[in-house]
Amino acid sequence: MIKTILFDVDGVLLSEEHYFDASALTVWEMLISCSYLALAPEKFKTDYNETEIKKIRERVFQNDKVLKFMKSRGLNANWDMIYLSFSHQLIHLLSQIKDTEIEKITKWCQAPINRETLLEIGRVLSNYHVETDFSLFLEDFARSEATKQELLSYLNELAKDKLGIETTIFNKGELWSICEHVSQEWYVGDEHVLVSTGRPSVQTGKKGFLTNETTLAPRDEIAALFQFLTRSGFTIGIGTGRPALETIQPFQHLGWLNNFDDKRIVTADEVLAAEGELPEWKSLSKPHPYTYVMCLKGKGTSVRECLDTVLPIENGEEVLVVGDSLADLLAARQIDCQFAAVLTGLSGKDARSEFEQHKADYILDSVLELKNIL
Repeated sequence: MIKTILFDVDGVLLSEEHYFDASALTVWEMLISCSYLALAPEKFKTDYNETEIKKIRERVFQNDKVLKFMKSRGLNANWDMIYLSFSHQLIHLLSQIKDTEIEKITKWCQAPINRETLLEIGRVLSNYHVETDFSLFLEDFARSEATKQELLSYLNELAKDKLGIETTIFNKGELWSICEHVSQEWYVGDEHVLVSTGRPSVQTGKKGFLTNETTLAPRDEIAALFQFLTRSGFTIGIGTGRPALETIQPFQHLGWLNNFDDKRIVTADEVLAAEGELPEWKSLSKPHPYTYVMCLKGKGTSVRECLDTVLPIENGEEVLVVGDSLADLLAARQIDCQFAAVLTGLSGKDARSEFEQHKADYILDSVLELKNIL
């Protein structure tokens, strides 16, 4: 008998589309802007219109085929997707100058890549005719069986293959943080970036998407669902890859927030903080079950207690995770709780076969159908 229901946000309650737009704009900026590689600074601006954003996203993510591939391999965090896409292009660009600049490339691959390094790389690249090629992503990664965080490690193998250099530089680190910060500039805009990241904008002039959230069912009907669940005695919580600002503010604006106990709203902020406490880096983002374990135990539970939780948990059948991605399903399976797949994510109804293959307990066309299975 289900007693606790934990919701993912993107693809279940709120649309992911603006996140993917911001992700594409991040990769684009880091390649062409004079603040980073400066491949085409004359093409960069901070106020692209909807048509321009659509074209950039189609190019960077190859009509979303790249996004769907990463999701199918269990990668769920937009920041990881951005990092994977940008780093792959960086390796491809360096491969075009390796015959004449191998000493510099070797040096760059021996220390963390920071913004100053990117500016230096850009200055060297400007001396050559180099081109991006986003179509190579699927070709290069299809050769690997890597899943989840292994995809980031596979970048080091690509560096060895394409550059002839042994390196671990593409493990999650300083360059990943740069990608994260640029994406937050695009998503939350100038007004909120300092609160969101603790750092000011590198490139100002971005309005952000934060005030333009799209619900995946009528907002009042989702509110009524939450009220029905709490009145019926269910414990409900949120386990999302969104940062706290991008979760709390929309929920408050939509009138959903008062249905949740703050201790059961676990976001990317808690996951990043937990990763920072580990003696050596380890990803705790989905499909790692950390997000949902902390949600069950309550925010404020120590990182060690969450990580030491014996899995599968007792009475897992009393917990239902509601998500839209394979990463959510894999996290739920480690906990040994039930999983309801909602077909309102990136792949829409096309995701049904994947969820059937992985034996999701329930498959719903909309989160509002949740009542039918309770």
